[in-house]
Amino acid sequence: MALTDQYNFEFLENQAEHLVFDELERQLAAFEGELCRCNDCVVDMATMALNMVKPLYRFSLLGTLYAAQAMADEAYATSVREAVSVAIEKIRVNPSHD
Repeated sequence: MALTDQYNFEFLENQAEHLVFDELERQLAAFEGELCRCNDCVVDMATMALNMVKPLYRFSLLGTLYAAQAMADEAYATSVREAVSVAIEKIRVNPSHD
């Protein structure tokens, strides 16, 4: 029997996704018309940035508190900003399509 059949993973969530998505939205606003915003390119940017930051998975209330504490950490916030910036530049130069 598969693990997902035995346990409930429904509420397992990577809080880093929310931070990366918010930061990506902020930074993309500064690139009016200068880069492709098709689904493939934007998802590639998010994927690349998420692969560069430490994940913040949570499942319980305690996990939510831990993630909130990590998100308030300036070093983590800086790592998210830098990861998003690098991802935008890489995909801008090498878009996901011809």
